[in-house]
Amino acid sequence: MIALGVAIAILYFGRVFFITSAVAVIIAFILEPFVALLMRVRFPRTLASFVVCAVALTILYVVGMGAYSQLSALSNDLPKYGERMADLIDGIQQKIADAEDRTYHILVPARQRQQQAEQAKLLQQQQAAKGRRGKSQPPPQPGPFGAPQPGQPVDVRIHEERTPIGDFLAARWSSLYEFFLMASFVPFLVYFMLSWRDHVNRSFLQFFHGETRLVAARSLEGIAEMVRAFVVGNSVLGLLLAALSSMVFWIIHVPFPVLVGPLSGFLSLVPYIGLPLAMAPPLLAALVPNTVSIYVLVVVSVALMHLIAMNLLYPKVVGSRVHLNPLVVTFSLMLWGFLWDAPGLLLAIPLTAGLKAVCDNVKGLRPIGKFLGD
Repeated sequence: MIALGVAIAILYFGRVFFITSAVAVIIAFILEPFVALLMRVRFPRTLASFVVCAVALTILYVVGMGAYSQLSALSNDLPKYGERMADLIDGIQQKIADAEDRTYHILVPARQRQQQAEQAKLLQQQQAAKGRRGKSQPPPQPGPFGAPQPGQPVDVRIHEERTPIGDFLAARWSSLYEFFLMASFVPFLVYFMLSWRDHVNRSFLQFFHGETRLVAARSLEGIAEMVRAFVVGNSVLGLLLAALSSMVFWIIHVPFPVLVGPLSGFLSLVPYIGLPLAMAPPLLAALVPNTVSIYVLVVVSVALMHLIAMNLLYPKVVGSRVHLNPLVVTFSLMLWGFLWDAPGLLLAIPLTAGLKAVCDNVKGLRPIGKFLGD
């Protein structure tokens, strides 16, 4: 129990390091088949790793520039979105106030309401009388050109220009700096994991002897296959949902379909809460046209695509290789979400699947592997 508590504490307080390492390992598992493909055509591993990493970074840069262009166009419509959101919030607040008034009139008798109104009126009269008695000094008269006369106090107020976005960034500056610092290590970690893969595997297997060395090699291969199947399967489904969502949103005239479609498609893959998350971007984008027909079409189309993807495609593409039962998936999401917040929710299933791959290959841990499986 003490060792388990220490392990959980290390995972919690060192989450930035572990999240960065886990992301780099997963990306390396994904890119390894492309490196092996280049090595078949006589590329050295070092050069093949560099080419694959460079191509991956180029694709990421192109996608980022496309998203930036869409966000730049979106910035011109921000005042309209602000007005729609303000109107929506005001309407909700008005409905809540009306509901409170109706509840008050139902629950509180008429005689009691009349007594409370009379008490409030008497209290206002008493406060007004105190205010008249307290005006013993005349208000300060301004001097020439509006300046205060000598001897009068000067009211100096400094107005600070503050915005919600600025307050958010200021409050989380250290976390953002830590995030970007760790993210800058990911490309280098991926490159060295790919280029030094053979050396790392041989060195790691030197820690084991005899039959345990074979078990360790099988465990590493099982982890790689499990993680690769999960990530590649989710990526294929995410791209398919992104393309379909963008096309559907373009047909029903949702603004910025190229930006909203991929967001909705990939958010739909989040376990358990994917459907409401997938609906949020198109519904927010539909605030500018603000028509009931668009809202209905967005909800129906997103729900239909999500149900088809998660009930028909997901079990065949991903579930057939991961083999985790729903109870274990739920507990893993709770545990890793508690330890690592949002990144933990995204990494929970591949980490648990990798643990199951180890348990399946170690003889003493096979009962645990069966418990984790489906």
